[in-house]
Amino acid sequence: MSATSETIDAFHFGGFHIVQPKGRGHRAGMDAMLLASMVATEGPIRVADLGAGAGAAGMAVAARLDTASVLLVEKSADMVAFARKSLALPENARIAARIAVTEADVTLKGKARLAAGLEDDTYDHVIMNPPFNDASDRRAPDGLKAEAHAMQGDLFEDWIRTAGAMLKPGGQMSLIARPESIAAIIDACGRRFGGIEVTLIHPREAENAIRVLVSAIKGSRARLTFRSPLYMHPEGSHRFLADVDDLNNGRKAYERVKHARKASPPIAFPSKRITSPI
Repeated sequence: MSATSETIDAFHFGGFHIVQPKGRGHRAGMDAMLLASMVATEGPIRVADLGAGAGAAGMAVAARLDTASVLLVEKSADMVAFARKSLALPENARIAARIAVTEADVTLKGKARLAAGLEDDTYDHVIMNPPFNDASDRRAPDGLKAEAHAMQGDLFEDWIRTAGAMLKPGGQMSLIARPESIAAIIDACGRRFGGIEVTLIHPREAENAIRVLVSAIKGSRARLTFRSPLYMHPEGSHRFLADVDDLNNGRKAYERVKHARKASPPIAFPSKRITSPI
């Protein structure tokens, strides 16, 4: 692979750096940073990032939380190589010792999943940004990008089943997806998860939602909650709303309602330092 086939990109105002493919594959941006902001804790925490790609979301968690240890789980050998390159960067020395990478298929079951190193009842928080395009959508000509973006089989059932197995009782699952996936996500949570919180993300108040954030607690029987929507921009502007700089640059967490000390204001999307379009 030539040096021109990859880039080194800074996140969290240089708090960590990611080596990513250039001109092919999935490039991390605002989705990964917002997903990472959903991890909140005041003490040690073990986090698994399923379908981690080059590791942006999991590394963002480790960069913001000094007490977090993170497992990056990715089935693409190509993207695993990028994650390992990222961890070897001198700029990531502060977080590298707290991050592990494993090449494994998130959809593995039972003994095969355990053999791949995805242990049961081990993690406090599992995060995921699953492939969000329906298999019937126009397939990307780039095979690496298509693999990262296209759903295969009963995706949410498979991924959420694995999250449920890996989490400790009472652990939290968080994910970001397209709004049209919400029914499949809730159905896959089934009896595994409760206390589901759903947040729709809109470009502006008058525009339709383009993403949904979902969090849930393993073994909870609490009811479903729809939170206040999040908005990316004020009306008539492409400027991002101010609070999102804190979320996407590692200065705060997007906490669940029951853990928040006060009601969260509307939150937008990322600062201009995150260059990948949504």
